Amino acid sequence: MRVALVQRASATDSVANRDSVGAQLADLGPADDLDLVVLPEATMHDFGSADHDLAAVAEPLDGPFVQLVSAEARRLGATIVAGMFEQTDDLPYNTLVVVGPDGELRTTYRKIHLYDSFGYLESDRLRAGAIEPVVVEVAGQQVGLMTCYDLRFPEMARALVDAGATTIVVPAAWVAGDHKLDHWRTLLAARAIENTVHVAACAQGGDRYTGHSLVADPWGSIVDEADSAATIIRTTLDVADVARARDVNPSLTNRRIRHTS
Repeated sequence: MRVALVQRASATDSVANRDSVGAQLADLGPADDLDLVVLPEATMHDFGSADHDLAAVAEPLDGPFVQLVSAEARRLGATIVAGMFEQTDDLPYNTLVVVGPDGELRTTYRKIHLYDSFGYLESDRLRAGAIEPVVVEVAGQQVGLMTCYDLRFPEMARALVDAGATTIVVPAAWVAGDHKLDHWRTLLAARAIENTVHVAACAQGGDRYTGHSLVADPWGSIVDEADSAATIIRTTLDVADVARARDVNPSLTNRRIRHTS
């Protein structure tokens, strides 16, 4: 599965963001032969300050942002995952849209774990999604979706793997601060190790966020990593690597404690 992670810094101007997304994606083309393109959480519109009204800027799933993503997916012949704020009749969802190479919306993932941590209350501005792990097939591989703060909950990644995921994709706007980069790297590697999966994390960069989009292999080794600048990481994820890791380290098979509902 040929993947591009598009690290960028969004602003609180949806029109400007659409223009800059289009300009950045122009660096990719059909000749890249990509299967999956991932953009960060909140690509549509930055979170802004704590008093910035996200309900006022949220868009429907057929709005201008998804229309842009749809056009780019068709142009590239690839599936695109991108973060937006989804309009409702009340607080919006923090949503990942998954648009197929035909430009059609394939599925959505609405962030389950809201970032009520480190002195911030995301739940004041957004609503949580239903507890329904989302896995989507891309190029014959099963790709599980999580968003940013979901990373801190190992049961989330395990639910995706139990649903068949061999790759976990993590769009994020991981706020910078003390210990935050160490947490980011460590948690991404841990999710890869404990689940023997590829982890592909695409983050917001710039001054406010940590950046450091990265790819971890099923052994937890970081095989590619950005800094904080806008950039595109290109990588190939081979499901055979997952099979080899699970053959040597069959920890999923050896589990004795399993969640039961």
